[in-house]
Amino acid sequence: MARIAVIGAGMGAMAAAARLAVAGHRVVVYERTDTYGGALRRFERDGFSFDTGPGLLPLPAVYRDLFVKTGKEPLERCVDLVQVDPSSRHVFADGTRVSLPNASRAGVVAALDEALGSGAGKRWGDFLVRAREAWDRTRRPLLEEPLWPNWQVLAEREPYPAVPHKRLLRTRRAGTLAEVGAWELRDARLAALLESHALAYGLDPRTTPASAAVLPYMEHAFGIWYVRGGLRELARSVYERCVARKVEFRFGADVTGVLEKDGRASGVELADGTVAEADFVVAGVAPGALDRLSAQAVVRGDGDVPPQPAAASRVTVLLALRGARPEGTAHRTVVHAEDREAELDALFGTAARNPRPTVTVLRPDDPRLVPDPDHEAVTLTTVVPARPGEPCDALTENMITVAERAVPDLRDRLLWREVRTPADIAEATGAQGGAVPVPALAADGGRLLHPSNSTRVPGLFTVGGWAHPGGGLPHAGMSGALVAGLIVEGPEFRGSQ
Repeated sequence: MARIAVIGAGMGAMAAAARLAVAGHRVVVYERTDTYGGALRRFERDGFSFDTGPGLLPLPAVYRDLFVKTGKEPLERCVDLVQVDPSSRHVFADGTRVSLPNASRAGVVAALDEALGSGAGKRWGDFLVRAREAWDRTRRPLLEEPLWPNWQVLAEREPYPAVPHKRLLRTRRAGTLAEVGAWELRDARLAALLESHALAYGLDPRTTPASAAVLPYMEHAFGIWYVRGGLRELARSVYERCVARKVEFRFGADVTGVLEKDGRASGVELADGTVAEADFVVAGVAPGALDRLSAQAVVRGDGDVPPQPAAASRVTVLLALRGARPEGTAHRTVVHAEDREAELDALFGTAARNPRPTVTVLRPDDPRLVPDPDHEAVTLTTVVPARPGEPCDALTENMITVAERAVPDLRDRLLWREVRTPADIAEATGAQGGAVPVPALAADGGRLLHPSNSTRVPGLFTVGGWAHPGGGLPHAGMSGALVAGLIVEGPEFRGSQ
């Protein structure tokens, strides 16, 4: 039985802790804040309850596997998991509206044809076929296996089979997501639908590789899900599974350093001077934090993935509304920017902030979130640069104005609002500027790959959204499985079969 110190109680860290405890190890989690879950937090007031982090769950199989592997109770006995249908409703710049069925290719094709015109559904369906090919080519190395030592293979090859495009007497293939939209989808609204999947992670579709086609494919193939009571309930269930497997949690415990002895990790040091010895250390921390904990672990060399570009953050507005949620309301509505180029320039360039950003509106049909049936809890989210301290008052008003395209009577029904800024994300997760990690993607020279779960210090591992395979709730759970495998089985571990 090994002693294992886990730094942080985010979802990836807890996933690793539960698996390691089941394998017979003594696991202690040190969390600097007073609670678990990382970005999966909850805000409550006057009988209303809101998720302040992710509000929907793609690829729930990751957490089903976690619960199967760590105990007799499956995930569905611990949380009330429901499939969202439609998966999303979209309001485009020209006023066109479309609702997309969950995990139904035929349904999506029919809906797009009806809303956008004949042929639109087929072009999107054909795109999904190509996106599946990219998924099949990258699924194992990007999600299910430790990062390859020869990761350059993933960096150099574009897995998306782009359709040849003739332009100026030359034949070209799409290399970016924006080019896929322009050349293969050939409809500004379909392009906006495609690009919204990248924009949700703070990725610029004009520079994001075509391999990001796997993001809409994942949602299409595996559906989108909601946990009754909010996604915070998923964090609670994972925490309780850890406790049931004898994982020890120490909250308010700020780790200030990783100890080393004889060239390997040997424990952690806390801010109060306490030293906790360990045979392995698992760090679920944001970039910069690992530098402070163990400078040797992050010294880069020719074999390391390149540094990632600056990540974006989010502003979330929590709205308490009088009046019941109307029957047939979509759980999620994406209201697209009226000027996409202006939005992208504001986010990723030097232009002023766009007054009409893309806003995601979440309206769960969940009585646990409201004081009574005559009220509704609504969450608005938009992507912003990772700059804490920047005023958000004007942006909040703009977000509400945009959301009125999906909720016409919103201002008349508004009781109160709360705003969560990049500074709040930074406080919850420790990420500089409140940055939100993106999923690992192939091609583009490896700039969207994440550092390996193994580090240069033997016995020290990284887990969570800032390590392989990157950001997003499913990816965090996968990172926990990879780290547990590397510790239990050793460097020869090659992922689940």
